[in-house]
Amino acid sequence: MSGIPLGARFSIATNRLQYCGPDGADALLYRAITEGSDLPAARRALSQFEALGPYLETIGRKHGLDPFDQRVVEAYWLGNDLLDSFDRRDFTDLLERLVLRGLPRTLARRLADHLPARPIPHHMFHVSFVGVGNVTGHVPTTLANMEACRPSWGEVVAVDPGSMTVEAPSLVVQGDRLSLGVTRREVLPYDPKVIPGVATGESVAFHWRTPAVRLDRDRLVALRKYTELSLAAANEALPGLGVFGPPAPRA
Repeated sequence: MSGIPLGARFSIATNRLQYCGPDGADALLYRAITEGSDLPAARRALSQFEALGPYLETIGRKHGLDPFDQRVVEAYWLGNDLLDSFDRRDFTDLLERLVLRGLPRTLARRLADHLPARPIPHHMFHVSFVGVGNVTGHVPTTLANMEACRPSWGEVVAVDPGSMTVEAPSLVVQGDRLSLGVTRREVLPYDPKVIPGVATGESVAFHWRTPAVRLDRDRLVALRKYTELSLAAANEALPGLGVFGPPAPRA
């Protein structure tokens, strides 16, 4: 089953913001989402997203799957058991692929030197460990941008013409570590062609304040699980990397 429409759902927001991918690919991705059309062209566009492409290639290669297999795309954006067998060597190879797409070599070496015991090729780990914008150079790695860029989930509490209101956990920094904090209310733009018939009480995932997909119970549990695992892994490294303060001395 093709994961191209799912990948498009999470990638369209950053293309519209001109953060990732080929210029003007958002119209093509929108057709893939809403009509299921132009999938080969959408695949080519998604393959050019600077960080997305290497992650999907790495997950797919590990399991002998096409990079745009539904399970591969789902693993990266939401999380599933395809991520469970990754180790430091796998992620070191992934860092090399990211260097070819723009990650500075000096930063890749620092990241390789501070890899946690279980690096996870999930977008939350990319956001918190590799850093928002460190591949493209288009976005500074700040807490606010980490919050916007991570795949978030929220419960829909209101739906209005053109918008939905969700209650969602927020990302916070405590000292030099990241965690999920208090629930906040956020009003997001809502396109019913992308997620038809959303109702209050349902859960949705969103990326850069753009609702991407309705979450059933299994997907919601998976996104929570792999978000927590990604944060735990990143927090092993963040003190040494000095993202939120001076680097901790190495033993």
